[in-house]
Amino acid sequence: MKINEIARLLSATVEGNPELEIRRVAKIEDAGEGDLTFLANPKYARFLALTGASAVIVGKSVTVEDRPADATPLTLLRVDDPYVGFVRVLALYNPPQPPLPAGIHPSAIIAPTATIGAEARIGPYAVIGERTKVGDRSVICPCAVIGNDVSIGADSILYANVTVREGCIIGNRCILQPGAVIGSDGFGFAPKPDGSFEKIPQMGIVVIEDDVEIGANTTVDRATLGETRIKKGVKLDNLIQVAHNVVIGENTVMAAQSGISGSTKIGKNVMVAGQVGFTGHIEIADGVKVGAQSGVHRALPKEGATYFGTPAYPQREAMRIYGSFPQLPDLLSKVRELQKRIEHLEESQPHHQP
Repeated sequence: MKINEIARLLSATVEGNPELEIRRVAKIEDAGEGDLTFLANPKYARFLALTGASAVIVGKSVTVEDRPADATPLTLLRVDDPYVGFVRVLALYNPPQPPLPAGIHPSAIIAPTATIGAEARIGPYAVIGERTKVGDRSVICPCAVIGNDVSIGADSILYANVTVREGCIIGNRCILQPGAVIGSDGFGFAPKPDGSFEKIPQMGIVVIEDDVEIGANTTVDRATLGETRIKKGVKLDNLIQVAHNVVIGENTVMAAQSGISGSTKIGKNVMVAGQVGFTGHIEIADGVKVGAQSGVHRALPKEGATYFGTPAYPQREAMRIYGSFPQLPDLLSKVRELQKRIEHLEESQPHHQP
């Protein structure tokens, strides 16, 4: 594909050769002649001088400095967001392939009351329960288990070994990566006088709205009553635990190994880094960002704020707190020295009897 065709796709401005033929996309440090790459972070601008790529997708204000005169001429595609532009071109050069051939594999076990939509694909040994509905063009991969009374929308993909338990609802264009579990029992146990625990029935469901992606081996527990809800556009990484009655707002993203305790409500457009833990029954405002390995034990009510640490503090305050840690050993030594001086002074003072 030629640069001018890619430019039309991205609404990009071309600086260089519009007739240049691009054969593939590559990382900026690995690219060679005929390759297209991108530069999204200005701190990596030095690679523009060294890259062997023929063309680079860049921002509107990026400049190329110190490129050798004998280097391959570099064509620039200027766009508003280089990363988004590169993702679009990457998809163009690497179109997704269906994970299954068309049709229903003969080893699939489908209940007689289940409804399978037009052009849906069902893989080997998949199980689909009674009264369950699978939408048009959706894909159920090998060994997935879909319980009774489940609804799966159109154009969704459930990869191998996914489990969706009874009554849960999956929207349109959702992706559930291998091993995801939707609708497992919430962690509810009532203590008894003898020290043992009575299991609390988990009677609710999970609702996953449209355009959600759930990572591999992530679990979303069903509600005790009502529903656990993952709203439109949410992206959950691998190995995340979402407890009963949690609500995650639209277009929130969460990295691996994070966990959300029961009945917590997370706003829309929230960004959560890896290994963050949320206590239960709190609310997180829209647009909040939470740094890696933070522990959130109370509500975060300020929209758009950034938090970090355990317990989580506003970022500036957290940086001051954590920045003081290396000074603590010296401060402790000084305190001990001052304490000894005070004790010495007290011992050297004469004692007056009343």
